[in-house]
Amino acid sequence: MNTKHSTQQSQRRGILPIAVEALDRYGQEQYDGNGAIIVYMNKASRRAMERDWGHRAVAKLWELLNDVYKVVSTDGKIITVGHRYKKIQRA
Repeated sequence: MNTKHSTQQSQRRGILPIAVEALDRYGQEQYDGNGAIIVYMNKASRRAMERDWGHRAVAKLWELLNDVYKVVSTDGKIITVGHRYKKIQRA
């Protein structure tokens, strides 16, 4: 479920709906320590997508998907979406 803020941010930042769907399906989750979950794409996500969609399709889409992330509350609402500019720190 999207919040009004997340919908506005995805439009403002040029994040396509297919990127958010790919995050839902293939994204890796990590708790941020503040009560939310960060969902992002990594190598494991890419491999899973290649198994389902094929190498060529993923190669064309990967540039759009690689740096996209979303922040989700614990009750499942998307708080915001954006582009990563630095590495996500893992615990």
